[in-house]
Amino acid sequence: MYNMEQYDDEIDYMHQEDAWDRDLLLDPAWEKQQRKTFTAWCNSHLRKAGTQIDNIEEDFRDGLKLMLLLEVISGERLAKPERGKMRVHKISNVNKALDFITGKGVKLVSIGAEEIVDGNAKMTLGMIWTIILRFAIQDISVEETSAKEGLLLWCQRKTAPYKNVNIQNFHISWKDGLGFCALIHRHRPELIDYGKLRKDDPMTNLNTAFDVAEKYLDIPKMLDAEDIVGTARPDEKAIMTYVSSFYHAFSGAQKAETAANRICKVLAVNQENEQLMEDYEKLASDLLEWIRRTIPWLENRMPENTMQAMQQKLEDFRDYRRLHKPPKVQEKCQLEINFNTLQTKLRLSNRPAFMPSEGKMVSDINNAWGNLEGAEKGYEEWLLNEIRRLERLDHLAEKFRQKAAIHEAWTEGKEEMLQKHDYETASLSEIKALLKKHEAFESDLAAHQDRVEQIAAIAQELNELDYYDSPSVNARCQRICDQWDALGAMTQKRSEALQRTEKLLETIDQLYLEFAKRAAPFNNWMEGAMEDLQDTFIVHTIEEIQGLSTAHEQFKATLPEADKERQAILGIHNEIAKIVQTYHVNMAGTNPYTTINPQEVNAKWDKVRQLVPQRDQALIEEHARQQNNERLRRQFANQANVIGPWIQSKMEEIGRISIEMHGTLEDQLTHLRQYEKSIINYKPKIDQLEGDHQLIQEALIFDNKHTNYTMEHIRVGWEQLLTTIARTINEIENQVLTRDAKGITQEQLNEYRASFNHFDRKRSGIMDAEDFKTCLISVGYNLGENEFSRIMSIVDPNRMGLVTFQAFIDFMSRETADTDTADQVMASFKVLAGDKNYILADELLRELPPDQAEYCMARMAPYTGPDAVPGALDYMSFSTALYGESDL
Repeated sequence: MYNMEQYDDEIDYMHQEDAWDRDLLLDPAWEKQQRKTFTAWCNSHLRKAGTQIDNIEEDFRDGLKLMLLLEVISGERLAKPERGKMRVHKISNVNKALDFITGKGVKLVSIGAEEIVDGNAKMTLGMIWTIILRFAIQDISVEETSAKEGLLLWCQRKTAPYKNVNIQNFHISWKDGLGFCALIHRHRPELIDYGKLRKDDPMTNLNTAFDVAEKYLDIPKMLDAEDIVGTARPDEKAIMTYVSSFYHAFSGAQKAETAANRICKVLAVNQENEQLMEDYEKLASDLLEWIRRTIPWLENRMPENTMQAMQQKLEDFRDYRRLHKPPKVQEKCQLEINFNTLQTKLRLSNRPAFMPSEGKMVSDINNAWGNLEGAEKGYEEWLLNEIRRLERLDHLAEKFRQKAAIHEAWTEGKEEMLQKHDYETASLSEIKALLKKHEAFESDLAAHQDRVEQIAAIAQELNELDYYDSPSVNARCQRICDQWDALGAMTQKRSEALQRTEKLLETIDQLYLEFAKRAAPFNNWMEGAMEDLQDTFIVHTIEEIQGLSTAHEQFKATLPEADKERQAILGIHNEIAKIVQTYHVNMAGTNPYTTINPQEVNAKWDKVRQLVPQRDQALIEEHARQQNNERLRRQFANQANVIGPWIQSKMEEIGRISIEMHGTLEDQLTHLRQYEKSIINYKPKIDQLEGDHQLIQEALIFDNKHTNYTMEHIRVGWEQLLTTIARTINEIENQVLTRDAKGITQEQLNEYRASFNHFDRKRSGIMDAEDFKTCLISVGYNLGENEFSRIMSIVDPNRMGLVTFQAFIDFMSRETADTDTADQVMASFKVLAGDKNYILADELLRELPPDQAEYCMARMAPYTGPDAVPGALDYMSFSTALYGESDL
């Protein structure tokens, strides 16, 4: 439509021109230039009607050719002219022409029909200039400027690449002729060898431009080179008229260039989006494949038989956590960012939302990642439990071997002793001695019952804990139990035999018996003490080692009483020796009731005294180790209790930043990036905590009462923090893209954010469907169910039932967005095709860059209309497919 403001400005411009003409006489040189230029301009149009003029003020006097000129340039029919030769007929015809000009909104000041009929040169030239302004210059529009300013801007844009051309006006800027040559060379470079032109040779330049324009561009020669070179300041109207002919000659090429630019823009957006889709599919496939390969490894619960093998598994798991998983966390975060950016670009370019291949949605990636983390958590718990189990098994197995070895050493020779029939040929005293000895043996046997039960219990526990060497343990335990049963049976049998002969026996030395009775339990006590002192222990806390130390101190406190018992036992033996020596008793030299002798008692007592300080040292070393473990616990806890709340506070701050509005989007983006940098700078503290955690695991510390934070909590929180800040930055960047693409002001963004925050009742940065519907109603939408479903399909293409702020501003701004449409692209192709319903490959290659021309030819279907020719391509279906569901 015609711009009335531009039109009013142009009318003012005409008034100024007329006022100038009235105040000053035409310069003879200027009048000559105007006559020549205006005459040539009129003839360029009159020749279309098969006529021309020779003298501009004479040939328009009867008004006939003037009316014909207006019909040619306007394309409209004027009133029927008067054919009479009288002055009144001429004035009538001229008035009809002037009325037509006035009807086009042009005010003619001081120009009347009488002056034209009388051949007034000044008025005639003024009238023709008014016609030129209205029909040749007024409608020129370049970048929101029109008429004279628009034509000047067009000249400046077209000659900008030519460094020796500087167009600032329509007079002296054209004197050297290079401006005319540059306009021709810019549009038809094959017509002029611009490199051979010289600025100091204006005559050659002007003649070259005028001749080429007349011969190849159908622009009549409106001025001579001498007219321009010989004038200090060429006539502005003549130059403008001449230059406007160049503009109209090249306007068709301008339209084709504009159409080609529009198509290039649309195709470039489509190609970029397709590349983003391919990148997303590949990244998603690679990540899912890595998850698929990793989960079976994490789900493998095949235990190892040794601590070394399980420690290697734990080290492999640490390498996975430290080296293999972090890059995949970054890939997952980048995948979500790429997906959101792609969806934003598709919405901004009015394209359908991107739907990834089956199983490659962001939700599918998140589900697979959740399965991975579930398997990872279970795997770590299983590793630690297996290490604890193997540690417990090694301790039990060693304990089993010690007790079994002690028991086997004790039972050695017992079967042969119980199977002897020495009582059959023994004397009475010997029988009594044998009986007492057997009673002592039974006491010893009963004392060893506990050890046998302990051996069996340990073997049972090893079986329950699935000890890898259980068969050999079971076989050894079975041998001990079988032997123990056999000893019990043989002991019972020998006891019965001795009791049968007891009546035949008389007394036995009570002192030997007393020695045996007291020495046996004391010996058993010493063996138990030695066993306890040599027993390995495993503790996990200071309290446990302190309990062992307390028990050991209590044991040491019993040593004086034990020493008294030892001296009492040795006193009995000394008394026996004294009686034997005093009464010359004939003895075999050994106590018949026991194999224990004073030397053995003293040796074992010395062994006990030797083991006590060794036990002291072992407890001290273990106490020091537990103190170091406690230090490691506190060291880890002190850091974790700071880092954990710090991560939580940062997460909350990011949540507030994403909801609150402070400054422009660029300010928010700068603030967030600084915030992200400060978070990344915190990474060394996380690494330091990882190092402390590794020291704790290497020390086999499994609990920490000083903190509720585990390394897993810290890792998960840290990963979530990095992902959240990256996602928030991406959302702001997408808002910047939306704002720039849609032309949204900061105030509008603030209004959108205020409305969004008002209805985001949960303050989560996301509205549910009901909140969003309430928000739309509040801003004036009259929503039915179908309309609301349509809007939700736009803002929530994944059907999650949630609306992000990015989707909200996309929707609120798209109503007024000036984006390309399928009809616009179709109209652009029609321009390139020369108004045909199809387009040829040669036309695409001529007007578009090679890669985008090939892109179109590869995707356009053959045209099958009634006017089809060989090689015709259907640009209409192609344009429609760019904005809808298609295989492009």
